Amino acid sequence: MDIDAFVTAHRPAWDRLDHLVKNRSSLTGAEVDELVDLYQRVATHLSIVRSSSGDPTLTGRLSALVARARSAVTGAHTPAWRELARFFTVSFPVVAYRARWWWLAASAASLAVAWLIGAWVAANPDVQASIASPEQITQLVEHDFADYYSENPASSFAGLVWANNAWLSAQMIVYSVVLGLPIPYALYANAENVAISGGLMASRDKLDIFFGLIMPHGLLELTAVFLAAAVGMRLGWTVIDPGPRRRVEVLAEQGRAVMSVALGLVVVLFASGLIEAFVTPSGLPTWARVGIGVLAELVFLAYVILFGRRAVRQNETGDIERAPDIAPST
Repeated sequence: MDIDAFVTAHRPAWDRLDHLVKNRSSLTGAEVDELVDLYQRVATHLSIVRSSSGDPTLTGRLSALVARARSAVTGAHTPAWRELARFFTVSFPVVAYRARWWWLAASAASLAVAWLIGAWVAANPDVQASIASPEQITQLVEHDFADYYSENPASSFAGLVWANNAWLSAQMIVYSVVLGLPIPYALYANAENVAISGGLMASRDKLDIFFGLIMPHGLLELTAVFLAAAVGMRLGWTVIDPGPRRRVEVLAEQGRAVMSVALGLVVVLFASGLIEAFVTPSGLPTWARVGIGVLAELVFLAYVILFGRRAVRQNETGDIERAPDIAPST
C-alpha cells in the first residue's frame, strides 16, 4: 500500500473528524450523524494501516483519534458518585412512589387480616388450645416473646434479621415473574404469623408488651415488605395490562426499575434490623423505643414522597438513565 497516497486521500476525513470531536458539545443533529459515520470510517482506516503499514506515527495518530471519537460517540462513563446519587434521589423513590396505591392496598389488606386473626385468636380459648398448650402459651407470653430480641448478641442478631427480611422482600419481587400470584398468599402468611403472636399476648393482657416490642422495628420492616409486595404485584399486572406500549418494552422498563426497589430495600431493612437489634431490646422506656420506630417510619415515608413526587414530575420511571434502545416496530 502506498502510504503517502493513502494519507493524502483520507486526511480531509481525519481532520474533519478531529474538528467534530473537539466541538462535540455544540454539534447539530446532522453533524452528530456525520461524527458517527466518520468514526466508523476512520476506525476502518486504522485497521487497514495496522495490517498494511508499519508506520508507528500514523498508527498512533489514528489510534488516538479513534479513541477520542469513540468517547464522543458513546459518551463518558458516569461517575460512581453520580450513579449512587441518582439511585437514592430518583430510581428508588420514584418506583416506590409510582407504586403507592398498590403499596397502600397491600398494607391495608395485610393489617386488616392481621387484626381480624389476632382478635379471633384472643377471643377464642378453643383456637388458642389448637395452637399450643396453656403451659406453652404462658412460656411464650411471659418469656419467649421478649427473650427473642435479647437472646443473641445485638450485632449477630441484626445480621440475622436483615438477611431474613431481605430474603422475604426479594421473594415478593421474584414472584412477579409469575404475575405476582403468590404474593397475596405470602402476605397472608406473614400477617398470620404476627397475628397469632399478638392474639396470644392479648389473651393474657400482654398487648402493651407486644406492641412495645414489635412497633420500634416493625413499622419500618413491614412497610418495606409491603413495598416489595406492591412493586412485585404491579410488575405482574404490567404483563396483563401493558397499556398502549408494547408488552415487552414496558416489562423490560418496569423490570429494571423494580430492581431499584430490591436494592433500596436492602438499605431500609438494614436500618430496621439495627433498630430491632439495638433499640427493641434496650432499656429505654417503651415510649422512647416506639418513638424511634415512628420517627424512622416518618422519615422513610417523607423521603419517598419528597423525592418520588419530584421525580414523577420530571417524567422519571426509575429505569436506568441510559436504557437500551428500543427498535421501532411497524
